[in-house]
Amino acid sequence: MEVKLFCGTNSLYLGTKIADYYGYELGRVHIQKFSDGEMQPVIQESVRGTFSFFIQSTFAPADNLLELLLLIDSAKRASADYITAVIPYFGYARQDRKDKPRVPISAKLIANLLVSAGADRIMTMDLHADQIQGFFDIPLDHLKSNAIFIPYLEEQKVDDVIFASPDVGGVKRARKYAKHFGCDMVICDKYRRKANEVAGMTVIGEVEGRDVILIDDLVDTAGTLARAAEALLKKGAKSVRAMCTHPVLSGNAYKTIEESLLDEVIVTDTIPLKKSSPKIKVLSCAKIFARAIRNTHEHRSISALFVDESV
Repeated sequence: MEVKLFCGTNSLYLGTKIADYYGYELGRVHIQKFSDGEMQPVIQESVRGTFSFFIQSTFAPADNLLELLLLIDSAKRASADYITAVIPYFGYARQDRKDKPRVPISAKLIANLLVSAGADRIMTMDLHADQIQGFFDIPLDHLKSNAIFIPYLEEQKVDDVIFASPDVGGVKRARKYAKHFGCDMVICDKYRRKANEVAGMTVIGEVEGRDVILIDDLVDTAGTLARAAEALLKKGAKSVRAMCTHPVLSGNAYKTIEESLLDEVIVTDTIPLKKSSPKIKVLSCAKIFARAIRNTHEHRSISALFVDESV
């Protein structure tokens, strides 16, 4: 079956790199817009009977999600045989449960929209919670950024390192890194008065004289990372770095990072940076997505791309 790769407007920076690694050119797409802002994506080549992949991260604004849904619908109505939505950053994943009265489970709603639009498969990286995979009634390939970060750390030959979770919810994520490198981990227990505002931070574990690496799935306002770095250094840490898959970086995040005690924040390019920063380093996820797309098309294992997590 013929493969075709397409990309949404605001993910072209990444889609182009994925297509280069794959060895194909991106398919032609034109986004027509009416004067009121309504969009009409037009796929400018035949997709009949093809294995079509649509690449688009669904970060803000919501038009990115809407554009992806419309592209999928276009392909379905044009008789594409199998449609995969490649969503490096899956937006609205933080709302994955009803934790207070009268709130939506937004991650489930987005899953329903993608399936209703005509997606046959979803490919994404580092969902905010693993259980979101269960919101889909179609196959979902959940790629892990440790396949990018761990080789990078091994190249850096890190020594006397200890991994930390910036909150209790990320313990499992940090533990995988600690097990891989055969070292300890600590937990930063945070308390919030309201969303995006950390009121207090307590370090659980010993970090005296150690180089600490904070592990998280995303960095938004960077307040949690900044407070965690401060708390860890007060406990005697030698240095603090962070590795976060998705650089949401909203509000004063860049200023917060640059004025923080963090030595460095390492992220992937699932979301484009709004500006460069001397403290932010970007590693590309394009190669792993290109390999995952090829393995999907050739009906080969996706888990073969993961770093061994059985240790």
